Amino acid sequence: MSARPFVSLSSAAVVGILAGVACADKLPHYTVTLSAPHRSCHQVPVRIVVPAPKQPTQFGVVTVADVKTGRRVACQDVPLSLEQTEVTWLVDQLAQGETRAYRVAFTSETRPYGEGFVHAEQATDAVEITIDGQLFTRYVFRGAPKPYCYPIIGPTGAPVTRAYPMENVPGEPQDHPHQRSLWFTFGEVNGIDFWSEGPGAGREVHRQFQAVQSGPILGLVRAVSDWIGPGGTKVCEENRELRIYRVPDARLLDFGITIRATEGPVEFGDTKEGMFGIRVATPMQLAGGQGHILNAVGQRDGDTWGKAAEWCDYFGPVKGEVVGIAILDHPQNLRHPTYWHVRDYGLFAANPFGLKYFTGDKTGAGRYTIPQGGELTFRYRVLIHRGTPDEAGVPAAYAQYADPPVVSSRRGGR
Repeated sequence: MSARPFVSLSSAAVVGILAGVACADKLPHYTVTLSAPHRSCHQVPVRIVVPAPKQPTQFGVVTVADVKTGRRVACQDVPLSLEQTEVTWLVDQLAQGETRAYRVAFTSETRPYGEGFVHAEQATDAVEITIDGQLFTRYVFRGAPKPYCYPIIGPTGAPVTRAYPMENVPGEPQDHPHQRSLWFTFGEVNGIDFWSEGPGAGREVHRQFQAVQSGPILGLVRAVSDWIGPGGTKVCEENRELRIYRVPDARLLDFGITIRATEGPVEFGDTKEGMFGIRVATPMQLAGGQGHILNAVGQRDGDTWGKAAEWCDYFGPVKGEVVGIAILDHPQNLRHPTYWHVRDYGLFAANPFGLKYFTGDKTGAGRYTIPQGGELTFRYRVLIHRGTPDEAGVPAAYAQYADPPVVSSRRGGR
């Protein structure tokens, strides 16, 4: 079965599907109106989906301009299919109550916007992603029982995740070798342990890339993997998407994954061993480091384990500067707000399934089954920031992620 294109909605303010087909001899343009009725927004990704022009388009032929001032803003064309393409840009600042119009046009011109660029380059076993020439992460898709991102370099230039087991660094703890920097997997899928590594464990096997793209706004990775049991039988498949945005003085990663029940029903068990996980750098740990944990409801440190919250932040000093990793749970995720399997030794994971452990409910209510032919999607935003959560404005960042600006679009106009 061929994998279909996967579109994560987590990074969008709103996705507008616009009617109409472009003519080969006349490239189309659109008027896009953006408004912020509920709150001000800062560095928010906005994207619209439009019909793809019949004549070939590549990066450099789409422009976005402020209608009022005529000022162009950097944008990026992300093809979704032969019929549709997506235009993405970042809105620097939009005040509460403000409305702003943009003209989105397909042109034949080329237009570099300065030196800023997110570069994604595929190699034999990893996709390396750099921002303005500096390494952010590598999406490693071969050589381990699951894909993972390592290293992850924060806005200060220092790594914010543990190096082990990919590298041995003096002073780092070498527990839990399956906790590989940043990953997604689960400890009980149709009774198979995909969380651990070793004999008897399942594997997530990379099959293909649907897209690897660079640009002035984001680096994009779309990949398909098969979840394989210890006997070699396929259990299900996944489509995942990573969007790494170029934002000032922070790192912003939107992660989306769809689990598809292609082989039969897929049951997620009631276990704490999961799911979207990060192993923070050793100095950031609560135990043995100088780190702290804070969640959206104000619980701190050890009180955050097993609690439900819209976001959670693990922060602490790395090489003399305080940095934090905030994971934001998308409101459309199953059982939002999610529960947090976040430990004092540095494990930091979102898990909506382990109710037996998190709430004491032993009825099996944490289990969830995807019926044959069905699918289940999760979306998270990872904000890697300087300073504490309050200093970085994490509550506001979550608010604009969960309730983004309103976008309306029409073909033509000024």
